[in-house]
Amino acid sequence: MIIIGSDHTGIELKKRIINHLKEKRIDVIDVTNFNDQTGDDYPDIGYIVSRNVLDKKCLGIAICGTGIGISIACNKVNGIRASVCTDKYMAKMTRQDNDANVLCLGARLENIAVEDIVDTFISTEFAGGRHQRRIDKIKKIEDCQKDGVEYGDSL
Repeated sequence: MIIIGSDHTGIELKKRIINHLKEKRIDVIDVTNFNDQTGDDYPDIGYIVSRNVLDKKCLGIAICGTGIGISIACNKVNGIRASVCTDKYMAKMTRQDNDANVLCLGARLENIAVEDIVDTFISTEFAGGRHQRRIDKIKKIEDCQKDGVEYGDSL
């Protein structure tokens, strides 16, 4: 299952990705089913996508104009590792090395192979091993912030 959401700039790209995933028989839940440009804001969409990814323990796709703003918003949610990807290599490495759980895309970017990026992101597994140590450190940063402790004090 894939959670997907977009602000108003990403509606058409979101529809394209949903159709692509459905053709591959992958379940998709659109958590931002806007049909027109209704003044939604990417921080809200990033939060909605992120909460659903965590609740349903699956991957997500979040879309805004560049992918940057929504990735920043997604990454504010503890447990989310969101990455903007503009090619297959980035999509592969963010899953393989960083165990990213949200792919962020920019609807206004030109000449990117979105379907290839999506396919690579959802088909790549986290490698674990030495990379798990780094993911554990990211989780520790989140825990320190939640507990009001400086991460640097725990190094």
